[in-house]
Amino acid sequence: MQSYTIGQAARLLGVSPDTARRWADAGRVSTHRDESGRRVIDGKSLAAFSTEFAQSGDDDASYTSARNAFPGIVTGIKLGDIAAQVTIQAGPHRLVSLLTREGVEELGLEVGMQATARVKSTSVHIDRT
Repeated sequence: MQSYTIGQAARLLGVSPDTARRWADAGRVSTHRDESGRRVIDGKSLAAFSTEFAQSGDDDASYTSARNAFPGIVTGIKLGDIAAQVTIQAGPHRLVSLLTREGVEELGLEVGMQATARVKSTSVHIDRT
């Protein structure tokens, strides 16, 4: 499972690293130490927290998209026989994309993984980052 540093988590949540650090210190999101001693957040924990954070309407979030790219964390995947639904939480933005099951499998997408949703017209494209 992928883990994220405090700085990476802050970028995905659309807040400053200091805010993410304060949240971790306050126990709002749990951290642990990796092999090199850095504080990191488990991907599934960050995915759950990002969903709760977005629904809370927390005013600490300020997020800007550049060129319609929304870097975030995969919070849900529903696989069908042919199609799939992928949900990404990008700061306060929740994006849902419908794509082929094969596309999800080729990208190796999993809940808790970092990904970028790219929006053009009515289509949302998912890039693994």
